[in-house]
Amino acid sequence: MSGFVFNEKPITIESGDGVHLTGADGTEYLDFGASYACAPLGHCHPDVTAAAKDQLEALTYVQASYPVPERTRLYERLAEVAPGGLSKVWLCNSGTEANEAALKFARHATGRSKIVAMTRAFHGRTMGALAATWSDAYKEGFGPLAGDVEFVEFGNGDALRDAVDEETAAVITEPIQGEGGINPAPQEFLRAAREATEEAGAALVFDEVQTGLGRTGAMWASEGYDVTPDILTTAKGLGNGLPVGATLCADWIAEEAGNHGSTFSGGPVVCAAANATLDVLERDAVPAHADEIGAYLREELRDALGDAVREVRGEGLMVGVEVKRDANAVLRDLALDHGVLALPAGRTVVRLLPPLTVEEAHVDAVVDALADAVPGA
Repeated sequence: MSGFVFNEKPITIESGDGVHLTGADGTEYLDFGASYACAPLGHCHPDVTAAAKDQLEALTYVQASYPVPERTRLYERLAEVAPGGLSKVWLCNSGTEANEAALKFARHATGRSKIVAMTRAFHGRTMGALAATWSDAYKEGFGPLAGDVEFVEFGNGDALRDAVDEETAAVITEPIQGEGGINPAPQEFLRAAREATEEAGAALVFDEVQTGLGRTGAMWASEGYDVTPDILTTAKGLGNGLPVGATLCADWIAEEAGNHGSTFSGGPVVCAAANATLDVLERDAVPAHADEIGAYLREELRDALGDAVREVRGEGLMVGVEVKRDANAVLRDLALDHGVLALPAGRTVVRLLPPLTVEEAHVDAVVDALADAVPGA
């Protein structure tokens, strides 16, 4: 069949409302993937929809050389919610673009080229972000990629300290690896990263594309580690379904960031959606809810699945269930037999990234479905 590049699933989605999606045949699905965490407030949230619609009717687009109120407000809002000191903002359209910018900014600000990245890391599919992504499966056929990237074992502070030297421009890491299997960093590892980069004059980059915006029970996962990076990237849920990302920088990075740009940086419509998303996240204390309901989800999964799975892990509503065999088989059963949509994270991890607005009744339904779909549970 012509007309598309992606392999498509045998489910056509026509509409969404809150934590549910509805297929073309009328089947309602409980969405526990949120399209890779892109709908933290649920589908078609009225505040986000209204903000985007109002802006669309007033001004669809003007490039970033011309200030517009919604873009200016988003710069200010992101600086307000950012970890301490990351007050400079560059807007883009996706997580991989945010990470590309982070690596470019770090190289220009330090005058160095070496990037230290982690085993099992995923930072995107464009050429620079892909070079810092661990798995060869994503890279096959696309080489040669950007050079001078060294990988160290995720979680190994000693190996990280040994890798960071006077040639290092940046260390880039996810506080909790998403695509790599829902792997939280040990507390001491991120502290080692902070200490090593400060000693070497390198930049510490936290990829919070998946972990940010309340996903782990705080606005940023790094808050739980009490470690502030020099650069933080965010995207996915920032526009609650509309494509927008951001690279947040400390002053010393922004002052020497170099020449970078994007035609669609900070379009008014996506900025309006992002502002509404941030407003609701704060107004409704959504991260705190994610923390509470995420703890309930993990506890119920452990009780229901027991020894039938290797582990249930994660923070907030970023949860991985490591099964003993093919995760994709479990995911097919969940979707086709139970009306639950979830995601893989490698071959053996079922990844749960629901809207942060889910309630206990939704959790109970998904736990029951997994208990039926996981062999031996």
